[in-house]
Amino acid sequence: MPADSAAKQKAAKKDRHAYFGDVAEARYVLRRVFRIAEEQARARGIDPLAHQALIQIYGSAGSVLRVSQIAERLDIAPAFASSLVRALVEDGLARRTRDEADQRVTLVSVTDAAVALLDEIDRAVEFHVGYFAAQIPEARRKRALSTLKFYVGLA
Repeated sequence: MPADSAAKQKAAKKDRHAYFGDVAEARYVLRRVFRIAEEQARARGIDPLAHQALIQIYGSAGSVLRVSQIAERLDIAPAFASSLVRALVEDGLARRTRDEADQRVTLVSVTDAAVALLDEIDRAVEFHVGYFAAQIPEARRKRALSTLKFYVGLA
């Protein structure tokens, strides 16, 4: 094997290793942040998936989603999303209405109690994530950010 080819292979291997190092860093940060959010939701008596559903509903345009959209946003089966919405309604965190244009479609919105709960959880998450992020050296934060940008098509 020519020396030039061996050097290229070595450089490619080093680049690939660096790439996976960035991916590892990004996934580590995401996992820790998601775990923090899940813990804070549970501490306030709400299942993490229900918390995510409320975020998706409240954060959507008009703060209203169809049950099928909730299923899509959470990457769950529509029947499971329907059960999740039913539980949120029973807990006073969501309300269901029929779409005026198509009565077959169920629209879901959040209640004031849900917004207050989301705010409470978010304040706690912000505190804990701030502490976590402060422990990560800047170079590692940049590595994670570069991969996150790649994940959303900005790199």
